[in-house]
Amino acid sequence: MLECARVVCERVRVNFEVWPEAIALGRMFADEGYELALVGGPVRDMLLHRRSHDLDFCTSARPEQFEPILRRWGRDGFWDMGRKFGTLGAMRRRDDGTEVQVEVTTYRSDAYDPDSRKPEVSYGDTLEGDLSRRDFTVNAMALRVPDLEFVDPFGGANDLAKGVLRTPVDPRQSFDDDPLRMMRAIRFVAQLGFRIEPETAEAITAMVERISIVSAERVRDELVKTLLSDRPRAGIEALVESGLADIVFPEIPALQLEIDEHHRHKDVFEHTMIVIDRAVALETGADGPVPAPDLTLRLAALMHDIGKPKTRRFEAGGKVSFHHHDAVGAKMTRKRLKALHFDHHVVDDVAELVNLHLRFHGYVDEPWTDSAVRRYVKDAGHLYERLNRLTRADATTQNRRKAMVFASAMDEMEQRVRDLKQKEDFDAIRPDLDGNEIMALLDLQPGPMVGRAYKHMLEYRLDNGPVDHDTAVEELRRWYAAL
Repeated sequence: MLECARVVCERVRVNFEVWPEAIALGRMFADEGYELALVGGPVRDMLLHRRSHDLDFCTSARPEQFEPILRRWGRDGFWDMGRKFGTLGAMRRRDDGTEVQVEVTTYRSDAYDPDSRKPEVSYGDTLEGDLSRRDFTVNAMALRVPDLEFVDPFGGANDLAKGVLRTPVDPRQSFDDDPLRMMRAIRFVAQLGFRIEPETAEAITAMVERISIVSAERVRDELVKTLLSDRPRAGIEALVESGLADIVFPEIPALQLEIDEHHRHKDVFEHTMIVIDRAVALETGADGPVPAPDLTLRLAALMHDIGKPKTRRFEAGGKVSFHHHDAVGAKMTRKRLKALHFDHHVVDDVAELVNLHLRFHGYVDEPWTDSAVRRYVKDAGHLYERLNRLTRADATTQNRRKAMVFASAMDEMEQRVRDLKQKEDFDAIRPDLDGNEIMALLDLQPGPMVGRAYKHMLEYRLDNGPVDHDTAVEELRRWYAAL
């Protein structure tokens, strides 16, 4: 494979390597008399010394002009779903089997309808004009190929070096044109560790209502990228500070309960941020039970206490209670995630984790029987490993002794589960008698009574572990006779 070409620009002190495929494609465009430039995220990532496998380009050529070029380059794949926006894509495989995907778009100069974030596409004439319509200066840099001229009309490289997010044009115009850019700013805080430049931050706060014209799916996608980043806490804090959370996820800023005058309960929002950090730290490698980054665990950490504002009660003596905030929070979680159009399995799993997140606390005061341990594992099901990590993350007490007691109890319970699993398959716990056997033994026809009998035998199995067939039959008949 060709070596990557190296680009050095002394003016902004940048030094990075360029994919040979990008240079080869640039030569093909130049041979036909067209300009081609690598733009946006791939250029930003090269400056950060990060590799991108998907490369974005813009060109002076119209789609019908550069389609034949792209088809020749993309010997292993071609697509044109974005043709109406002036975008065509292609893919080729390297000798080592890895893939490089590219998308090429004609220079653009879009106009926006105030009631929609979808632009009316109009083609532009210059690379600089195309860059001016980008979301942030760090994404408004380009590299002309094949001659490797670095183009940075808005100071994106300097902003990148300083870790600053700033719009190429007036931020109010930029966010008015495309309100989703406000959510992207939050995402970059989480992904890149950047801070939002003051004027840009003020524009977001002043224009948060504009986010309401963006579809729930697009908002959800930005939230997911934020949560799956290296710094999800920073992203959520920025989302709340900006005011965007009041519109897209109001349950989160609602956690900023004022601390009572006696300081007997902690700020729930700050606690939640700590839980997110701790949950992320408890994720595992690719071979572990909860590979990082895990969206379900991170969403559960974010939402585990959202029922507290609705259930807060001031008790006698200055105490504060949040009775049943787990069950209330589970319902609120389900409602919010559905509104954001999350997949139903994500909705179900996150709501169940919120519902179960206090379940283990009783074990600390009084260790469970084996039957209670079986029920815990059975109820958690495929969420068992995530639930334990959420429970550990939620134990944020500053009391060293209490923290050690809690961790020790969780360690003990997990060991008991491992010991019990050596004796029986928890993932396949069923009654010792199936439905057909129950109907035959009790001379029943299919109906509700069979279901009641099956449920009783499942409870008996959880309480007593596996028993022999005769013992199970005896218990079934004893239960039925007592009805």
